[in-house]
Amino acid sequence: MAASADTIFSRIIRREIPARIEYEDDLCLAFHDVAPQSPVHLLVIPKQPIPSLVDVTEADEPLLGHLVAVASSLARKLGLDDGYRLVVNCGRDGGQTVHHLHVHLLGGRSLGWPPG
Repeated sequence: MAASADTIFSRIIRREIPARIEYEDDLCLAFHDVAPQSPVHLLVIPKQPIPSLVDVTEADEPLLGHLVAVASSLARKLGLDDGYRLVVNCGRDGGQTVHHLHVHLLGGRSLGWPPG
């Protein structure tokens, strides 16, 4: 499935929709989720529109590593010293609602298991 240039995340990247941006570089953007599921809930998205984790190829490995490194750096910056969770939803059954790969950074409270 090809990524649509009109996903909400693509529109945030293009600054057509406002977002509370926490971090940005040439490869990714991190912003606060508008419907947070924990006291800290950021989304780290690649600027390259990859629809879903199922669409990732070997060529995307450096980008995915970068997304995780950025999320880890943000967790330190935001004081999530007692822990945090990174989540990537994949497909309808995995809870993915926006077809633009994104990493959820969740923290600021004890997170239960199983998650859903």
